[in-house]
Order: sequence, then structure tokens, then C-alpha cells
Amino acid sequence: MKVLQVNAVYDGRSTGRTCRELAHYLQSQGDECIVASSEPTDSLEAYCISSVWECNLHAFFSRVTGLQGYFSYFSTENLLRYIQKEKPDVVHLRNLHANYININKLFKYLAENDIPTVVTLHDCWVYTGKCTHYSAIGCDKWKTGCFDCPKLREDNVSWFFDRTPKMWADKKDGWLSIPRLAVIGVSDWITNEAKKSPMFVNAKIIQRIYNWIDLEVFKPVDITGVKEKLGCEDKKIILGVANGFSNKKGFDKFLALAEYLKEDERIVLIGNIPEVQLPRNVISVPATYDVNELVSFYNAADVMLQLSEQETFGKVVAEALACGTPVITNKYTANPELVNNACGVVLEQITSEKIAQAVEQVLSNGRASYSDSCIRFAQENFSSVKNLETHTKLYRDLLI
Repeated sequence: MKVLQVNAVYDGRSTGRTCRELAHYLQSQGDECIVASSEPTDSLEAYCISSVWECNLHAFFSRVTGLQGYFSYFSTENLLRYIQKEKPDVVHLRNLHANYININKLFKYLAENDIPTVVTLHDCWVYTGKCTHYSAIGCDKWKTGCFDCPKLREDNVSWFFDRTPKMWADKKDGWLSIPRLAVIGVSDWITNEAKKSPMFVNAKIIQRIYNWIDLEVFKPVDITGVKEKLGCEDKKIILGVANGFSNKKGFDKFLALAEYLKEDERIVLIGNIPEVQLPRNVISVPATYDVNELVSFYNAADVMLQLSEQETFGKVVAEALACGTPVITNKYTANPELVNNACGVVLEQITSEKIAQAVEQVLSNGRASYSDSCIRFAQENFSSVKNLETHTKLYRDLLI
């Protein structure tokens, strides 16, 4: 079996690591996996279909016209020639909204050639007019047809026009045209949302497969010197992790929490943050792509906070749990799926007072009282071996 993955990146960032890990797994099982991405890479497994200038042009035209995914003619032609040359048994689509794919051309080619197609929902863009998330504003227009978009200046920004009715209709026609389609949701939440979309009524498979983590890497490790490196020797660490922090990722809530902390408690934020004056008990560490360093931070933490209200999965939560670190999160979107009562706290309300109370509860109980349950939960749900095997079975089921 030969699988082609299409994604904005290969190896870098969360979806890129997912591409690489799936490719290596399939190859270890005697199958073949290749990747088409929009960014150059040294890997022989990945073929770069795009260029910086065309991605930049696509981004500019998207903002001017309000159409996202309607440009990148040459990049898409490169991809289609690559598909024709490699003749994959399955095409697996991931992040398509990074200004490198003309989705209508791609839809047409996949449909006309009856190529078994899998799409993974890393966010909601695949089945909406344009937005990657909609739950925080309570919008459900995506169920029947987008219009008067309340997020025109967010996500994939449009400067002038609301073209969401056209984009929603074109996506619907595109997905319905593919004879053999499988839809993977990375959480129960987004999988159930997808089942409500008229775009996927003809899908042969709609299935939840959690994002996975490498349990040989994300595990308890020695943390000698880590707290000292963070300037938190003899302090309890309340951890936040994100590529970049904004209020959407709970940055304002972390700052508000700082006012409630005791003298021996510190907030450590791993990831890029806005340029503001931080309270003295909040420590900022730049985003890191060193996995071993990230593992050491998870292990040094006494509790981790996931305060974003819009998460299709939240891989940092799974990674923290695998390291034995309890997590406090909220009840929104996929967050409560990843944390049971033995692994931390799921907040019904995310006021500063409620967050502070939950933090003190977990710190009082102690990290050790949660660790075994956290690790066991991660092993049962986020095992790379288990979830990669499920992908292989889905491919084979789609080919029948």
C-alpha cells in the first residue's frame, strides 16, 4: 500500500511531526508513505510542491478577494503531477489552508480519478466557509451554509469581502464529489461536529483517531537542574505551553492567576508571548522545538494549565499527562476528553478565582498523587503504536 500525505509542513510543528511519524510507521510495516508539503525539507520522504513567492501571493490575493484556497496554480499543478507520477493508493489530506493549494483543482482531480481520500480535521476549516474555530462565538452557520461571517477579520483574514457563501458551497460540492472519502477527527468533539456537516454525508468512514504521542519520549525523566535553569529552585511550577500565547490561548487568564499565587509558586510559560511587562512570578521561556527539553519542562511542572476554549485536541495536554503531570483545563470543545478526575481538574467556569482554587487543590494533593493515573490514561488513549495501527486499518477499509 502506498500513501501520500499532503500537509503545509513536514516534521516541523505538530502536524508536521504527525506526518513524519506516520510515514516512518508505515514504512516500518512494509508499506510506502510519501509527503507533499509547502515548505522545503531535507527529507527524501517529502516533496516540496510550493514556493515562498507563490504562498505570499496566495496570502495577498486571499485577503483582497476574500477567497482562501483559490490560488497557488503552479503549486497545485506540481502536486497533481506528483500524484500522477507516484500513483498512491490513498491520498491523506491534512492542513490545506496555508496558502499553497487550489482546493477546487485538487477536489476535481481526486474525484475524476476516483482516488481514495482521507482528510484529518486538525481544526474546523475543512467544513466551514473560512474559520478554523467557531465555538467561542456560538456560530453554527456552517451546518447549513455560511454567510455574514462574524470572523471576517480573524483566522484567514478578508480585508473587504465576505466570500464565505461561495467557499462553503464549493467545499461541500468538492467533498461530496469524492467517491471514496474517509474523515478522521482528532477528538470525539470534532468528529461529532463533522457528522453534523452536510459536506460529509457521503463519506464512507467518519472516525475519531486521537493524535498520538511517542511514549518512549514523553515519559517521566530525571529533572536535576531543570528547576534551577528556570529560576524556580524550591518553587512549585504552574506550566503553560503553546507555540504562541494570546488571549485565545488563555494568556490574560495566566496573568490574572499570578495575583493569587503564593510566594513559593511560579507560572512558567513555554512559548512566544505578547510584549508586555510580566508579573515577577511569571517566567517566560521562548518556544522550543527540542523535544527532550520540552519533556524536561513537563516533568519539572507540578501542574499544567490548558486554558484555551477552542481546542480540537490539545497535544500538549497529552504530552504532559504522559510525563505524569496533572492538568487543569475547561469544559469546552475537546478539552474535557483529555483529562479525567484522576488526572486533574475540568473547570465548569474559568474565572480567575475558580482557576486559582483548582491550582491550589492540585498543588495541595501533590503531583505524585496524580502521576500514575496520568501516565496510564495517556498510555490507554494516546499511544503512537495503537493509533498508528488504527490509521493503517482505516486505509485498508477505504480501499475495499
